[in-house]
Amino acid sequence: MNRGVFALQQVARRTFCGSARRPVENQVPKNQKLFQEDNGIPVHLKGGTTDALLYRATMTLTVLGAAYVVYELLKAASPQKKA
Repeated sequence: MNRGVFALQQVARRTFCGSARRPVENQVPKNQKLFQEDNGIPVHLKGGTTDALLYRATMTLTVLGAAYVVYELLKAASPQKKA
């Protein structure tokens, strides 16, 4: 049992602390420049197409959800027909 735990620790250590590391470029200055640029675009859309799609999907789901809630409230408030 001890040998198996030791082997598992070695594998975990090898995958976590591998010697083949890619150099990571600092993206913060580029993103700061993009988001602080005064170009009339709202900050929640400055990320590009992905942000625009996520924004539109969120707004669509919000409007549809609100309409469904109003529909259900009106349906619950109306008198039921007696059978």
